[in-house]
Amino acid sequence: MTEPASSPDRPAHESPAANPSDAVLPDVDLLVVGGGINGVAIARDAAGRGLSVLLCERDDIASHTSSASTKLIHGGLRYLEQFEFALVGKALAERKRLLRMAPHIIWPLRFVLPHQPHLRPAWMIRIGLFLYDRLGGRRGRGLPGSRSVNLRKHITGRPLRDDFVHGFVYSDAWVQDARLAVLNAMDAAERGATVLTRTACVSARREEQAWDVRLRGADGVSRRVRARVLINATGPWAVRFLDEVAQVPHRHNLRLIKGSHIVVPRLFEHDHAYIFQQPDRRIVFAIPYEHDYTLIGTTDVDYRADPSAPHIDEAETQYLCEAASRYFKRAIQASDVVWTYSGVRPLLDDESDAASEITRDYLLTLDREGAPLLNVFGGKLTTARKLAEEACDRLAPLFGGLGPAWTGTAPLPGGDLPDADFDAFHEDFSLRRPWLPDALALRLCRNYGSRALRIVESCSHLEELGECFGADLYTAEVDYLIDCEWARSADDILWRRSKLGLRIDAAGAMQLQGYVARRLAGWADIDVPAADVPAEDA
Repeated sequence: MTEPASSPDRPAHESPAANPSDAVLPDVDLLVVGGGINGVAIARDAAGRGLSVLLCERDDIASHTSSASTKLIHGGLRYLEQFEFALVGKALAERKRLLRMAPHIIWPLRFVLPHQPHLRPAWMIRIGLFLYDRLGGRRGRGLPGSRSVNLRKHITGRPLRDDFVHGFVYSDAWVQDARLAVLNAMDAAERGATVLTRTACVSARREEQAWDVRLRGADGVSRRVRARVLINATGPWAVRFLDEVAQVPHRHNLRLIKGSHIVVPRLFEHDHAYIFQQPDRRIVFAIPYEHDYTLIGTTDVDYRADPSAPHIDEAETQYLCEAASRYFKRAIQASDVVWTYSGVRPLLDDESDAASEITRDYLLTLDREGAPLLNVFGGKLTTARKLAEEACDRLAPLFGGLGPAWTGTAPLPGGDLPDADFDAFHEDFSLRRPWLPDALALRLCRNYGSRALRIVESCSHLEELGECFGADLYTAEVDYLIDCEWARSADDILWRRSKLGLRIDAAGAMQLQGYVARRLAGWADIDVPAADVPAEDA
């Protein structure tokens, strides 16, 4: 589940020009609606090519689909069965780039596929893995190739039922999905883009040369902006945005698919993940998660309710418990689940009968019947950078040519580690700060990479990090998230910028929310340097 999610506010059919009291923002080249992975990636690419960019997101960055994925950077092994060779090759090439661009939040992960001959024959799996190894040029990042394993001797066979004897191991990568979106937004802002969170696009009037757009903040204040190009990157709301906000005719259709995950206490001690074949020919992953847990997912269920608030249902929980219990010696029960999350994937409706067989590729359409409108349909985390590059290439002729594509080699914030070597950076960071607890030092390095230095640079003792809210979360980190990453609530910090919500208690969460509220209220009374304030407040 990788697409952006920024829903338009309730339909607004008045003209943006109807209220002369609206604040007026400077004109921009691009207005991107949607703060999920596709929207922020486009904003980053365009800002880096010299365009003036404004991005608005109704909620928080990555607050919907882009923070509800299976947390993988992968080509999609199962897509080979659907002959999606181009998509898999493109995704695997992106995997190689992303491992170098953000080695702090993206790292290699080995997957074990226990073999069940009645589901897929061994020869089919071997051919698929042979292709998978080679489509993405794995050796460029040192990812080990696929191989067969004896599960009775290999460490990954220990948690599995005794009837699993043979398996296959291959490489892919893990990602902190919401952080990937936030880092793209940060880079866009640092290159000149304005990023407005908690700001809905409520109406857009098309003129011959520009869009006249009204934005509304969570405080009810409206602002107007004129943009030469409007980009619809609203994910599950893309069609609704065209119908109710932009009010333009179209022939597009999306199929909304809900994917749910469960988190249970750790089921195994090793660092490999599992990919489990199911009788319905779907696959389910079981992945090491946040050190003490196992993540199991995902489901594929047609969805017709509000994309803002999907929830796992009893049938999905049962499906995932049974899917894992077919393989592990220890049966998983619903009572084992400590957390769940669900997201809605907006997939191109290709009339496939099964939700799991719908293409995960994306479509970009450029409507030039008046001021240009670029629509983004579909996509996934892994290919968002490439999608953004293609989008900006499509727009280049409208601006008399832009700078060349640049994002394929530019690290994301915090990813500028020497030789993209996370382990060496983490070792040096920890050795220079023996006063930092090991677990905290690792988490800061993993979440922020080189930007972790900004959190601890003025400290020489743990107490200097400030108040502890629990789960090794201190004021210095919270201040950084508010000042640099648009965090505006405890949930932003505990469930998107981190997963500390799994560890912090209710009292600590309430204490954190109170601090965030006081800190934001204090901004009105203090002189904060513009360079230290996110773009929406500068």
